[in-house]
Amino acid sequence: MTTPTCSETDVEQVVEATETTDEVVEEVEDEVELDLDALIDLYTPAKNLRRGEIIDGKVLSKTSDALVVNIGYKAEGIVPMREARSLDEEALAALAIGDEVIAYVINPENEYGAPVLSIDRARGEQGWRILEKSMEIEETVKGKIIGSNRGGAVVEAEGVQGFVPLSQLVGPARELYVPGGEDPKEGFVGMEIEFKVIELNRLRNRAIFSERAALQAWKAAQKARLVKELTEGETRQGRVTGISSFGAFVDLGGADGLIHISELSWEPVKSTEEIVKVGQELEVFVLRVDRDSLKIALSLRRLQPEPWETVHENFAVGQVLDATITKLANFGAFARLDGGIEGLIHISELSEETIEHPRDVVSEGESIQVRILRIEAERRRLGLSIKQVPDESYRPEEVGGGLVDVQEFAQLFNGDE
Repeated sequence: MTTPTCSETDVEQVVEATETTDEVVEEVEDEVELDLDALIDLYTPAKNLRRGEIIDGKVLSKTSDALVVNIGYKAEGIVPMREARSLDEEALAALAIGDEVIAYVINPENEYGAPVLSIDRARGEQGWRILEKSMEIEETVKGKIIGSNRGGAVVEAEGVQGFVPLSQLVGPARELYVPGGEDPKEGFVGMEIEFKVIELNRLRNRAIFSERAALQAWKAAQKARLVKELTEGETRQGRVTGISSFGAFVDLGGADGLIHISELSWEPVKSTEEIVKVGQELEVFVLRVDRDSLKIALSLRRLQPEPWETVHENFAVGQVLDATITKLANFGAFARLDGGIEGLIHISELSEETIEHPRDVVSEGESIQVRILRIEAERRRLGLSIKQVPDESYRPEEVGGGLVDVQEFAQLFNGDE
């Protein structure tokens, strides 16, 4: 018995037949799906429209008299042009087939069975929806001030009237507002402001806005951007925006940094106002940037040399200078020289007489004269004396472990050359 063989032509015919069968099956499946969709549409009950209802639709056609809108009803909705006057010529011309619109149901069914709709009457509802969306995603909204009352400003945005309480009004609008129910200053009404929606109640027709919240959100965004750009150790231009007991706040261009009171000067500062004023323009040193907490630490004093770095340029052993007692201890008293340098007056250098405690001869805050005995810049130590101030014959013999030439000292302080 012989085995039948297939030629290449036979194989190709089988493959073509199989592909044709698959295409036919796909076409039949598509037709079945279409028939099912048609049956669902046919037997699904049409929704009932109610007068005053707000519905969504898509533009099917546009004429000079009306818009025809698909609203998913048994008949297309009709928007007479007299009910679309809120659309200016440009907006109406840009309205294309398939564009979505929001419409108000004037009549669920006219004499021809078609719903009569209004875009104008739905504009207010559309505004509410926009405000609700903005509130949901915490987006800022722009509106125009149309009036005022004792509590704040009346603002219109997206066709909805809302209220900005006085506590939430900032910037130029706050400056033009006049409390007590009197008419605001010129320029208040008509001013455009940006705000956040903080409360909406459609049923009570209540909308509360906050310009302050919008400003805070803007500042937070600016601060996040600035924090990414800042580099520790760089110098920036800023403006003092606030002063407190612990330091000064400086605006660096949309974000505030803090100069702690200890960073205002190398010398001790009793009050921030001694060094800076609100509104002052200045250069600041970027001390630290915390990108997690978005905190910026600034410094003024780091723009100047640290006093101990230049101590030998400004002071010399044997000099007599004015000083202020800053602290008392059992072993002596600390005194501050000009420039913020502090030194120690050992108890044995406070007086010719033997004393039990420094308070016997000096007190904190007292202004005195001292003579410099030792300068140890590396260890940040300064040896001072009160009892040797009157001694005109004083000559340093040893400074920091080394001998000092008496003639050189005389030349330095007596002007000899």
